[in-house]
Amino acid sequence: MAEPALPLVKPMNGGGGGVPAPPSIKPRPVYRPQPPSKAPRRRGRLCTCCLWITFVVSALILLAAIAGGIFYLLYRPHRPTFTVSTFRLSALNVTASNQLASRLDLSITARNPNRKLVFSYDPISISASSNGVAIGNVSVLGFVQGTKNNTVLKTTVTTSGQRLDSPTASDLKKSNVPIEIDMETKVIIKIGALKTKKIPIGVSCSAINAAVPKTKGKKAVPAPEFSPDASCDVKMKIKIWKWTV
Repeated sequence: MAEPALPLVKPMNGGGGGVPAPPSIKPRPVYRPQPPSKAPRRRGRLCTCCLWITFVVSALILLAAIAGGIFYLLYRPHRPTFTVSTFRLSALNVTASNQLASRLDLSITARNPNRKLVFSYDPISISASSNGVAIGNVSVLGFVQGTKNNTVLKTTVTTSGQRLDSPTASDLKKSNVPIEIDMETKVIIKIGALKTKKIPIGVSCSAINAAVPKTKGKKAVPAPEFSPDASCDVKMKIKIWKWTV
């Protein structure tokens, strides 16, 4: 079998005949070594940092739990309790133009059940309402309550000239109405030379069924005083305990 003829290259001097052209040779690519990637090393450092952070946080949580358990075993802390001990609705008058005038006399007993904790209260805001309708508010002075101590707060809650809508005015003209008592304050808890920062406290006393004062002629006859002994729900809005010396 005949081989294919190679192309002829004409001589530069114009002479006859031709010389076969050499086959074309492609240049090989030059090998250049790449620098090692830094990604694995960075990932390793990041994982190590995350492990250390997790370890430190876990250790702090464990130490806080141990400290809390020791504190509870040593001091047995209990939140304060509040009770409405005496109650009298002296006036609850709704005029023909649906304006409210009321007077509520009550005493509230605050109790510190702890043997080693002292409570120091800021002024206490006391408000009274009936079915969501405010019928008065007052503020009483703060006080310091020692261990295993009962403190009685006597006060009067009043309102005058508050305008009501017709359905609300009709509800307050009934012979008996439910009265709710709410209190708000802040307290510092002391244990020897240690004390907390001010902790907000919310106190909500269950509805007390109160008799509306009767009127004889043009004179109102106050309802008699009674002792409902209504216990109150105490909520201490604690975020973080920070002790200072």
